[in-house]
Amino acid sequence: MADYQPPQNSQPGGRSYDNIVGGNTGTMHYLCAECGVKVGINKGEPIRCKECGHRVLYKQRTRRYV
Repeated sequence: MADYQPPQNSQPGGRSYDNIVGGNTGTMHYLCAECGVKVGINKGEPIRCKECGHRVLYKQRTRRYV
């Protein structure tokens, strides 16, 4: 039993979650409610516009037809 090693960070079919989502960047894009600038925020960063400092950001809608 000591020889068996379970797969690390992979989905069925051998694809990792990072490859499915689009890489390790983790950047989400939002629109600032105050100045309208497109803001990219990484995981763990404070929710704040980098231009004006406003804390209300809107998530962009998808352009994909569902």
